[in-house]
Amino acid sequence: MKELANKVAFVTGAASGIGLGIATALAQVGVKVMLADIEKAALDKAVESLKRTNAAVDGIVADVSLRGALEEATAKTIERFGKVHILVNNAGIGGEGLFEHTTPSGWDWVLGVNLMSVINGFQIFVPLMREHGEGGHIVSTASMAGVITAPNAQYQVTKHGVVALSESVRGELGQQGIGVSVLCPGFIRTNILDFARNVPSRYQGKTNARPFGQWQANDAVAAERLSFMQKRINEGIDPLYVGDLVREGIEDDVLYIFTDTEFEPLFDARVAEIKKGFDRIRSRKPRH
Repeated sequence: MKELANKVAFVTGAASGIGLGIATALAQVGVKVMLADIEKAALDKAVESLKRTNAAVDGIVADVSLRGALEEATAKTIERFGKVHILVNNAGIGGEGLFEHTTPSGWDWVLGVNLMSVINGFQIFVPLMREHGEGGHIVSTASMAGVITAPNAQYQVTKHGVVALSESVRGELGQQGIGVSVLCPGFIRTNILDFARNVPSRYQGKTNARPFGQWQANDAVAAERLSFMQKRINEGIDPLYVGDLVREGIEDDVLYIFTDTEFEPLFDARVAEIKKGFDRIRSRKPRH
């Protein structure tokens, strides 16, 4: 999609961080943007700030982990702007940490926000893009965690899933004039570690999601990892820069959108381990 002016975008997790960076970058080139987020106060602030730049934007509160809420937000976006050309599946949360700390409700929540909302986004918006026949593009936020191996199984599983989904449907949707990109950011200046503030009422008291800094003494390993990550995030890349990278990715129909090369050696190490498996079976003599 080389010409973005006057197109319409729906961006989830858009009240802050990467989502707001993407919404801002799109609005700056004349895209009409519906910002969706679960946090009303932050969403209202973001929308008001963008409107002061004469951007054509609006906001809607939605828990996108619930398909019904996403469908309702979609309907209101169509009512407001008429159609949608660009879907940005950006909403995401962290995870409960080490596998031993995970809970059934935690898995349900993280899978719902990070992966099922993306799947539902594709299922809901692709037919609408086909219907208006003007082409489209879908960007889904994964993470470098989607292409490397690291602790935090819930986050890893969902982000690998987002990468796999994007890779899988790109060829199919490309034949229908709908581009697909997957964003794999590194350390970006966001508040992702504070995701526990948004635990839905249905999961209250049922997960190990806790505000940053409230880890017990026997969670020393997790607390140390979180402290390191918070430091790196505080020093991370500006979300507005990420927004520009995403805009460029849409214009150029790029599959993988990376923000930096910091984790490339870890990706290479993962590929090397996979290659070892092939090398082992290649060199093994067959049984007779």
